Amino acid sequence: METSFHVNPVWIDLAYLLAACLFILGIMGLAHPRTAVRGNLLGALGMLIAAVVTLLARGLDFGVIVAGVLVGSLAGALLAYKIRMTAMPQMVALLNGFGGGASTLVAGAALAQTASPDLQSSVATAATGLVGAVTFWGSLVAFAKLQEFLVSGRQVLFGGQKALNALLGLASLLCCAWVVAEPTSAAAYCSLVAVASVLGVLLVIPIGGADMPVVISLLNSYSGIAGATSGFVLSNTVLIIAGALVGASGIILSRIMCKAMNRSLTNVLFGVLGPASGAASEDEVYAGKVKATSPEEVAMLLSGARRVVIVPGYGMAVAQAQHAVRSLANLIESKGAEVEFAIHPVAGRMPGHMNVLLAEADVPYDKLKEMDVINPSFPQTDVVLVIGANDVVNPLARTDPACPIAGMPILDVDKARTVVVIKRSLGPGFAGIPNPLFAADNALMLFQDGRKAIQDLIAAVKES
Repeated sequence: METSFHVNPVWIDLAYLLAACLFILGIMGLAHPRTAVRGNLLGALGMLIAAVVTLLARGLDFGVIVAGVLVGSLAGALLAYKIRMTAMPQMVALLNGFGGGASTLVAGAALAQTASPDLQSSVATAATGLVGAVTFWGSLVAFAKLQEFLVSGRQVLFGGQKALNALLGLASLLCCAWVVAEPTSAAAYCSLVAVASVLGVLLVIPIGGADMPVVISLLNSYSGIAGATSGFVLSNTVLIIAGALVGASGIILSRIMCKAMNRSLTNVLFGVLGPASGAASEDEVYAGKVKATSPEEVAMLLSGARRVVIVPGYGMAVAQAQHAVRSLANLIESKGAEVEFAIHPVAGRMPGHMNVLLAEADVPYDKLKEMDVINPSFPQTDVVLVIGANDVVNPLARTDPACPIAGMPILDVDKARTVVVIKRSLGPGFAGIPNPLFAADNALMLFQDGRKAIQDLIAAVKES
């Protein structure tokens, strides 16, 4: 439905400028937990302004725009309300995929409506089809691996995998050249999308759960790049700006994640994170050395502690124990001890996962300490509570150059006076290797579900 409503081009440009400024302010706000909510709102407002102005400029009826905003808002609100925090990485993966898929469809539709595309449009269309299709299908695989739906969360490997990916990459580039040479050919664009789709699936399937935080941020970058290139297809300035900002911020975040894991981006995409040959077995690491404990014994340790550090991990997220953890921290502080939270950059399944969980439980931001800040203080810490973390506290990263996580910066919890690890079992983390911390002389294992263990600890501390 179209309307005769006319928007002055000057006002369109001004609206786009305002939207671009809001995007930048929004990303700046997301850099810190205190301003993250405000940054999110500013970014959303910028996108609303850009979308409404673009649709009005295209002659779409104002009522249709309002209806679309209402339907989209309702869908977003329901998803935000229903999705559990443990499933947030899966949700982000889907959103990345939707962005890439939408860009692919938009570029294809624009190509079909253009009688004689120029070189810029043809190149932009080819780039959008390639990146968008890889993003869409790669994100779906990431979602499936995180959800463990139809696909294993660990690496899926087969012979000749890297060679096949290389051939698919070459075929994708040849299809891109075909699209540029024959921009009006629907067969060329469809072939490109088909090959890129298979490539997207095969690129993500061999990546294990330990590398999933990097993959999520990288796919987010891809979705931004696809959006920016589709902006060139549509000659839409604000889409180019928004896509470029998302693409650049995603690449920067991916680089930060790789640094936190002591891995290169190439190693994540084409390497395999798995147990090294000749690695010690669980029986060799744990046999006769693991010391189980009880909530009452841990409560006695906490009652005499002057400094306590809590290390959250994915197990805390699965158990939804963040609110109970906050209550325990408050209880320990009420008895005169200092309590802080040690946050590893890749704890959980996406960047900032632990920060968001603890913020949801109203844990003060100033108590969340980054790895580089808190590591020097562990030798002066009386008790460390590790709740569901594994690889990010595994001392093999420092001591075994042959292990898969060799060189990865970790939280030095093993240097504390006493370490209490809350886990349901001795099962390995995403890296698939045993953790000598669990058998260390200063370590105790509390084998329970995370939330139940914390609730029992709260009761025991109150009784003590």
